[in-house]
Amino acid sequence: MPGSGSEILTRSRRRGPAVSVAVTAGLLLSLVLWASVHKVEEGHLAVYYRGGALLSSLSGPGYHIMLPILTTYRTVQTTLQTDEVKNVPCGTSGGVMIYIDRIEVMNVLAPYAVYDTVRNYTADYDKALIFNKIHHELNQFCSVHTLQEVYIELFDQIDENLKLALQQDLNSMAPGLIIQAVRVTKPKIPEAIRRNFELVEAEKTKLLIATQKQKVVEKEAETEKRKAVIEAEKIAEVAKIQYKQKVMETLTEKRISELEDAAYLARQKAKADADYYTAQKAADSNKLKLTPAYLELMKYQAIATNSKLYFGSSLPSHLFLGSWAIEHMIARTAKEGHLVSETRKHHLRAQESAT
Repeated sequence: MPGSGSEILTRSRRRGPAVSVAVTAGLLLSLVLWASVHKVEEGHLAVYYRGGALLSSLSGPGYHIMLPILTTYRTVQTTLQTDEVKNVPCGTSGGVMIYIDRIEVMNVLAPYAVYDTVRNYTADYDKALIFNKIHHELNQFCSVHTLQEVYIELFDQIDENLKLALQQDLNSMAPGLIIQAVRVTKPKIPEAIRRNFELVEAEKTKLLIATQKQKVVEKEAETEKRKAVIEAEKIAEVAKIQYKQKVMETLTEKRISELEDAAYLARQKAKADADYYTAQKAADSNKLKLTPAYLELMKYQAIATNSKLYFGSSLPSHLFLGSWAIEHMIARTAKEGHLVSETRKHHLRAQESAT
């Protein structure tokens, strides 16, 4: 038993270096695998360098394996990102130095342009293409404008001008890099100048308030004037309507009067015609009656109607009334015939005058 124990100890001593080598090899392999595996986040592409040279292969999101130590990688974002340029100096045409606290540039790099952009401007392409260009374009803008224009009058145009200038250069220098928007904060100016601007703005505000009050007063006056004009137009329209109404009433009354006059004239004419016709017929009848036989008949009728009769040889002539009555009737008949003839003559004259 002691002999076998020593033999086991000898064998374990012989196996010790082999186990250590195996463990060391395992650890080295694990380190190599850990160094070769890398992860690319969503919205990024991985570019690889070997010995400082850019490789043409690119990798998308997920886990990938590369040759450790000799190969390195950088990730490039291909989604919308915002680059901030801080404390940018800007000298105006008047020699005043101002500082813009922060400029934000929203940009996106198209995946197809990643390789060419990184090859030409490295993975930190935004420093050369955006940061440096922002300084250059902003100083170009400030150098041709006064402090008043940069700080107040043209401040709202700075971001749009920067965007257009950057995109114009990028279209030729780095196609595929798109500037979405540029935001510029208010410049920092010397305190003394800032107070002066505040005073000027306060005066402008007062002037604006006064102007607005004046406009309100003018508007109220214009409104009152318009109300008066509308009221006058309304009164004029009412008067016009009333006048037309009175004219129509007058015309209606005149028409009614004319109709009444025409009706009265027609009645009178019809009455005159009827009277004339009656008189004419009576005259014609009387003419037909004045015959010797009719006169003899009337004579005897008059004698017959006389209730008093006188007899004797010496009667006065005036007591005999028979002949007087006949003569009286004959004279009356002749008179009536003369009147009818005169009426007919007058009627004919009236008709001739009307014609």
